[in-house]
This record gives sequence, structure tokens and C-alpha cells, in this order.
Amino acid sequence: MFENMGIMKYQDFFSIFVRLHLTKPISDENITVIDTNFSDIPVRLYLPKRKSERKRPAVIYIHGGAYTLGSCKLHPYDYLNRWTANKLDAVVVGLDYRLAPQYPFPAALEDCVLLIKFFLQDTILQKYGVDPTRICISGDSSGACLATAAIQLTGLQNNPEYKDKIKAQALLYPGLQFISSWMPSYQEYEHGPFLSKDIGIKLACLYVTEDTALAQAMQKNEHMPKGSRPLFKFVNWSDFLPEKYKKNHVYTEPTLGKLNVFYPALLDSRLSPLLASDSQLQSLPLTYILTCEHDILRDDGLIYITRLRKVGVQVTHDHVEEGIHGAISLITVPYNLHLGLRIRDKYISWLEKNL
Repeated sequence: MFENMGIMKYQDFFSIFVRLHLTKPISDENITVIDTNFSDIPVRLYLPKRKSERKRPAVIYIHGGAYTLGSCKLHPYDYLNRWTANKLDAVVVGLDYRLAPQYPFPAALEDCVLLIKFFLQDTILQKYGVDPTRICISGDSSGACLATAAIQLTGLQNNPEYKDKIKAQALLYPGLQFISSWMPSYQEYEHGPFLSKDIGIKLACLYVTEDTALAQAMQKNEHMPKGSRPLFKFVNWSDFLPEKYKKNHVYTEPTLGKLNVFYPALLDSRLSPLLASDSQLQSLPLTYILTCEHDILRDDGLIYITRLRKVGVQVTHDHVEEGIHGAISLITVPYNLHLGLRIRDKYISWLEKNL
């Protein structure tokens, strides 16, 4: 409504709402909380106070927000990371990567990769008492996509300096591709709840460009350039979705060549990690993926699970039938969403058993 009246853009309205929920780095009797910078990237550190006879695990958490919104300092993320540090007796790192549209693709991913590489240095791990064999990269929504892409990058997976230090990845309702907006979940939950197809596409496309023509074309599945058809095999849901999610839907390829502008990012696996080849996926670490039924991004996660399992990656999958996208961001006052707490507990339980 505000946008139609010319008062402000929708992303600016959301940004104001987000700023109202930022928190201070408040320590308590169990956790020391510090705001600092790693390689000039703002981070919030959660350091357990109690003495430990052995080195601790660590979790790097990348927040969601469709690449345009959010902060590790938001109340729900501060709560989740504090809870993680307490329950796992773990060092937790939340990071504030650069946001679109001011910083378009691949700025956010570059920040995440730089932060991960910085943290994985032996001197840093030693400084914070972290066990170099028990580190997990986590995230939700677009943050889960950034975590996925960062881990897939050759520099992390095949470089001996980093490879064996990432034991696990934990992804909460990840969005993993910009190729197709016509998967069953996009059609069934076009109007939400919580995240509608319209808002999701509008916000995410700002990571690529501020030109609204891309979002308009993506709404109709007409955004992919000529010559991109070979990529469709990676997101062809008819090959990867379990039968129960296919229902009566019929697979339809994106329409090619409708946009006059060519965006190379649309062909880039750093933007759409589902485009990674099987050989790239084979070397990925122990994986946890949580999907929600009532979520336009549901099928992205389901496709990734199928592909990872086919190449031998060990995957634990939790599917929340009554789940909605963004539930983890509704676990604090004034929402106190019980569903979000259940998702929190599933995530923590897996980390406790596997990290």
C-alpha cells in the first residue's frame, strides 16, 4: 500500500521493521556475547563461560532475509545463537554480510566465504578453544543458500587448509535456486502463509538487480536466457521430488529469451547451488536439512536432499507438515510461535548428536 501511494518501497518498510528488533550484545551468567569484526565483517560472538576439559564445537550461523533484510543481531537470531551456544557448549558466530540492493550478488556470498576462511585459521580456532574437526555452517532461508554455496566452493571443499574443518552443514528451509518459479510448492503456496511468491521473488531479485523487469519475468517463469536449457536438468522437479509432492502437477520448463537484459548471475551456481554438478556434491559434509510443508521454497530443499543422497552424502531430513517459512524468526516476543520452538529443538537435537 505504501509503495502504491509513493511513500516508500516495500523493502524500505521491511528494513524499518527489522531495525526495531535489533538487540545489544548482552552477556549472561553462561555466555559472553561480543560484537566485533572478522576481516572487516561485523560478527556477534557467543562464548561459553564454563570451563571445558576439551575443545568446543563451533557453529557459524548465516541469517535469512532474502539477501536484502536481516541481521545476526535481530532478537530471534540472537536468541537462537545464544541457545545454541548454551545447549551445545559451543562457540557460535553470527555474521552480518552486506545486503542487497546496495551490495548485489555476489557480495553477500563473498562476505560469508571470507568470514568462514578467517574463522577456520588455526590461530583463530586456538584463540577461541574450538575443535577444528567439529565445525558446522548453518543458516535459514537465503542464509541457508549462502551457507550451501560457500561450502560448495572449491576453495573450501578441496583446499586441504579448510576441507576437514567443516564437519557439517545445517540448512533450515533453504532457497537454493533462481531457475524455476513454477515448482509445485511455488504454485500451492503462492499466497503464503508468511512468505508469498510475489514478495519472495521481489526481494530475492534485488540481489541480482534493481530492475523490476527481472522479478516480473520470474513471476511468470519467463526470466531465463536463451542457451540456459541444459541447466534445467538440475531443477527438474519431476525427476527429484518424492511422489507425494508431485500430486497432479505437470513439469513445465521456464520460457526462454523473454527478457531483453542478460543477467549472468542466473547461470551461476553461486547464486543457485542446485546447479552444482554431482561431482561437486560428492565431497560435501554431513548434512541436515529441514523443510516446511507450507513454504514456496519447500521443493528446493527436497530436490537437494534427493541429489545429495544419490551421490552418497549422508543427509538427515526433517519435514514439518504444519511448518511455514520463516518460523525460526517468530520464536521470540511478541510471537512466541510454538512451531518455531519445535524447529529450534529439531535443529539443536541434530547438532547435539552429530557435531
